[in-house]
Parts: sequence; structure tokens; C-alpha cells
Amino acid sequence: MDVLTVLASAGFGSTMYLTTLSTVSWLNQSASPTKVAGMVVVGMVLCALIGTIAFASQSVAIGFILGAGITPPVHRWILQRPGHVASS
Repeated sequence: MDVLTVLASAGFGSTMYLTTLSTVSWLNQSASPTKVAGMVVVGMVLCALIGTIAFASQSVAIGFILGAGITPPVHRWILQRPGHVASS
């Protein structure tokens, strides 16, 4: 198992999670027909992506799952932290 491949795939998994989260949040603000069509497209893209990753090497699959699994709790933690205002 190649460690760099796992790390690169973890970054990709994290990016895909955040991209999907923002896309779904954006679609939730749309009209109902657009929302349904958009969710179907997002689901199809995710299925194709996961199928491609599952077909790739074990290192890629482990890294992608690791990145996509760690990102949600870290993202929630970042959003809950109190913001600090820089003084000039």
C-alpha cells in the first residue's frame, strides 16, 4: 500500500464530500423540479465516482474512504468554533 496514494485519495475524498455538501445545500434552495433533477444527477455522479474508485487500487479506495469519513466531523467542528476578529 502506497502511503502517498492514500493521502492523495484522502484529500480527494474530502474535496468530494465538501463539494457534494455545498451542491446539495444549494439545490435545497431551488424549486422542486430542479431540486429533484439535481439530486438525481448528484447521485449518479457519486455512484460513478465510487464505482471508479472501487475499481482502482486498494490504496485509492482506502484513502478516499478515509478522507470522506474524517471530513464531516472536522467540518462540523470548524463551523462550531467561535470566530476571532483580527484587530488592526
